[in-house]
Amino acid sequence: QVQLVESGGGLVQAGGSLRLSCAASGRTFSDYAMAWFRQAPGKEREFVAAIAWKGGITYYAGSVKGRFTISRDNAKNTVYLQMNSLKPEDTAVYYCAGGPPGIVIMRASDYDYWGQGTQVTVSS
Repeated sequence: QVQLVESGGGLVQAGGSLRLSCAASGRTFSDYAMAWFRQAPGKEREFVAAIAWKGGITYYAGSVKGRFTISRDNAKNTVYLQMNSLKPEDTAVYYCAGGPPGIVIMRASDYDYWGQGTQVTVSS
């Protein structure tokens, strides 16, 4: 059974940092793109960042570029999202996702696997 399990969310003040982790199990994700999406109350799920498993090419939403960094540890089958200079508008549930080769990286519907989400709350 394939599972993606996120951790690392919490409450932080504006300007602070958090690191999210996504541990994958049940299959190898060596050929998969791994991504983070987020969803705030009353809003649609939006793309945050992604990383190609091979080669490590990264992609970012404009709203987080320069503040967030996505990385992966192939040996641990784990993806990370380092979030710095957090803002209240970053408050959302953050989801990890895995998608096969050839997908549109920023399109949530292209991803096969999803975690349960982890809450990030940034206070002003």
